Amino acid sequence: MNLLVVGISHRSAAVETLERLAVGPDAAADLSRALLRGGEVREAVVLSTCNRVEVYATAATFHGGLSAIVDELHRVWGLGEADADLDFASCGYVRHGADAAAHAFRVAAGLDSMVAGEPQILGQLRDAYDTAREADQVGRHLHELFQQALRVGKRIHAETDVDAAAPSVVTAALELAERSLVQSGFVGLAQARAAVVGAGAMGSLATATLARSGVKSLKVANRDREKAERLAAVWDAEAADYDDLTSLAAQVDLLVCATASPEPVLRAEHLAGRTAPLVVCDLALPKDVAEAVSRLEHVHVVDIAEIQRANAAGAAADTLAEVEALLAEEIAAYNEALRADAVTPTVAALRAAAADIVDAELARVARRGDFTDDQRAEVARTVHRVVQRLLHEPTVRVRELAGQPGAPDYARALRDLFALDAAAVAEPQTGDLADALKINPVATDALGADGTLGTAP
Repeated sequence: MNLLVVGISHRSAAVETLERLAVGPDAAADLSRALLRGGEVREAVVLSTCNRVEVYATAATFHGGLSAIVDELHRVWGLGEADADLDFASCGYVRHGADAAAHAFRVAAGLDSMVAGEPQILGQLRDAYDTAREADQVGRHLHELFQQALRVGKRIHAETDVDAAAPSVVTAALELAERSLVQSGFVGLAQARAAVVGAGAMGSLATATLARSGVKSLKVANRDREKAERLAAVWDAEAADYDDLTSLAAQVDLLVCATASPEPVLRAEHLAGRTAPLVVCDLALPKDVAEAVSRLEHVHVVDIAEIQRANAAGAAADTLAEVEALLAEEIAAYNEALRADAVTPTVAALRAAAADIVDAELARVARRGDFTDDQRAEVARTVHRVVQRLLHEPTVRVRELAGQPGAPDYARALRDLFALDAAAVAEPQTGDLADALKINPVATDALGADGTLGTAP
């Protein structure tokens, strides 16, 4: 099975390109469904944020999976012959196998983020995984990858100072906004009247951050007013009318826009006649704020591009070095497990072949009339114990050896030595692997209570 990551991000494309190729929640769900319907892709998770669109997938073949993903991305993006400058080859990247796993770990750690080390991506990665899992689009491979990536991300934030050293995109935007407010004569955020448009993940984080900073007043507007009211209640803010942004903008000094709208929600006409300074933070891709707004006098728009320029370094170098060391350790351990896992289907096939031989011999014994039932049962237990003891140490050891860097192809060696049928070595379906490694329950007295011959995969 081939593991792939196919996508675009702020590292491979300009912000303007990311804006044009943004994928909203509905389009992401459509993309996943279409990939699985096509047959080439077996599992899929789509991660779409303000600075990346990535498809994590498993496929029977590398080229087939890659072609299917790129074709579906072009379809979702609505690209045609006239958009040759925006095709995937011009702004995308592909990670495969161990490189794909390492990329997932780096994303979870925040090291691939616009602000190096920022923590928000970990929640976005979890949300993408949960969405795909609930839609039954995740199998054993992506389940294991995302479980490990999320665990690693949590470990990095728990065991290093990256949280204190690296701001989130929201925090970085508000720091820039505060600088602009100070230049306009404000003491800081605490003197400003603020409003947030959007009550999703980004809007909720902005609301929480502003409330904790002690702004003078805080309003929340959202297309779904009930959602705005719930968020406002949590942070002692006030729900505002989403359909009257002119009135809302007139009442504030700082306006944060973070919706999932495909079109700008704040336009120049909303600010017509305004002369007082206003700082607008646009945290959305596609942009929530029309270009004309940034050309208005007294209005300063803080957008993703400005955040990227101002926070290119992210966390301090010594903190990032610590994160890199921890990450290298985790990636090496995961790759070792992958290499060991590759031999598992062959080990399962070997055990199944041994079980078939045992069953055939026991059936022959059962046909004899000079054995009592108790004697036949004792013979069965004895034969199973012998087979277990013969296979246990070699099958455990072969997984350990296969996990070492540069190890030979132990799976092929086992197939050749024991003349295993290639069809019998086919990878078990999701959820069947544990059953494939179990043996006859009669023999469980020779091993642990889990009834397996060796360590579980």
